[in-house]
Amino acid sequence: MFSHHVSQELSAYCQGELAEQESRQVAEHLVGCQRCRRELEEIKLGISLAEQLPRASAPAAMWNEIEAELQKHSSPAHSDAKPSIRHRFAFDWRAVAVACAVMLLAFSAAWFFTRQPHSNPQLAGNDKPTETRTQTRTEASPAWDVARLAGAPLVGVERIKDSGRLFVGEWLETDSSSRALINVANIGQVEIEPNSRVRLVETSSTEHRLAMARGRMSANINAPPRLFIVDTPSAVAVDLGCAYTLEVDDAGRSVLHVTAGWVALEAKGRESLVPAGAACITEPDKGPGTPYFDDVSAKFRDALERLDFGNGGAQALNVVLAEAREYDTLTLWHLLSRVEGAERRRVYERMAALIPPPAGVTREGIMRLDKGMLASWKTELEWAWFE
Repeated sequence: MFSHHVSQELSAYCQGELAEQESRQVAEHLVGCQRCRRELEEIKLGISLAEQLPRASAPAAMWNEIEAELQKHSSPAHSDAKPSIRHRFAFDWRAVAVACAVMLLAFSAAWFFTRQPHSNPQLAGNDKPTETRTQTRTEASPAWDVARLAGAPLVGVERIKDSGRLFVGEWLETDSSSRALINVANIGQVEIEPNSRVRLVETSSTEHRLAMARGRMSANINAPPRLFIVDTPSAVAVDLGCAYTLEVDDAGRSVLHVTAGWVALEAKGRESLVPAGAACITEPDKGPGTPYFDDVSAKFRDALERLDFGNGGAQALNVVLAEAREYDTLTLWHLLSRVEGAERRRVYERMAALIPPPAGVTREGIMRLDKGMLASWKTELEWAWFE
C-alpha cells in the first residue's frame, strides 16, 4: 500500500492506464484516504464533463485568434527583452498551449449551447421527463442489458420476455414471483430479487449508478473503487471492488452485507467502511450506522443498534465494549469518531486492550481524532479483521 498520497497516479488510474499491481495499490490506498478519494472525485467529474461536450469543428476565425496569440508572444517586440526574460517566455509555451486549449473548449461549448433549440418539458405539457426519455431513446442511448431469471420483470411499461435493455432514467420492477439479472456495463452483474424497484441513474466511463427504492439486490462488481454506486433512501453505497447484498424496506431502512472486498456507506457527513464478512444498517434522516461483523453476539448487535439509532447512551456502549472481540475493533474504530469525551476514552481503552496502537499513535492524538493516527491504527487493525 502507498505510504504517501497518490495524487500523481489518480488520472492514469481513472483512465485504466496503470499496471494491474499498481492499480491495486492505488485502490487499497483510496479505501483509507479521504483526501485522495476527494481528488479522484474531482478528476472523474472533469472527465464526465469533457465527455458531455459535443464534437464540433471550430470556425476558422478561432484559429486566427490562436495564431495571433502565438505570434504575439514570438513577435520582435519581445526580442529586446533581457535574456532571462526571453528564457522565461520560452518556458511559457506550455502555458500558452494550455490557454489555447481552454479557449477552444469554452468556445465549442458556448457555440453549441447558443445554437441548439431549447425546450422545457413542463412548458410543452410533459410533466414526466423520464417517460419522454424512454419514448425517444435509441439504440445508441446509454443502457444496460437485462435478463429475465424468473416471472415477468417490468422495465418501464414493458414486460421482459427473455431479455431487454434498461435505459438511463428507466425503472426495473419485479413482483413477488420475478427476478432479473442486470449486466452493469462491463464491470459486473446485479441480481434483482422479487418485490424490488431500481432505476438506472447514470452510466459512463467514470460512474455507473443505480437508485434502489425498495427490495433486495446482490452485486458482484470487478472494477476500480467508486465506479459503481447505489443510492438508497437512507445512504449511498459506494463499491470499492467487491460483492455484496443490499436490502431496502418500504420505510427506506437498508441493510448491507458484504461478501468480498469493501463497500463504503455515505450520508449525513458520515462514512462507514464495511469489509467482507461485515454488515451495516442505515436509516432515513440518520444515515449509516456502525459496521459490525456478521457473527457478533445478539447482545452486541442489539446494543449497537440502540447506540446508533435508539439513544442507547452509556448503557448500550457498556454492552458493546464488554462483548467486543479482537476483530470487533472494526466497530470500535468507527465509534471513536461517533462518541465524545469520556465515552471516546473508554472506546480507546478497550481497543488498546484488544490490539495495542502502533508506534506514533497516542491516546491524546486519538482523543482529538488525529486523521493520521486513526489511519495508522486502522492499518494495524486490519490484520485482525481479515485473519
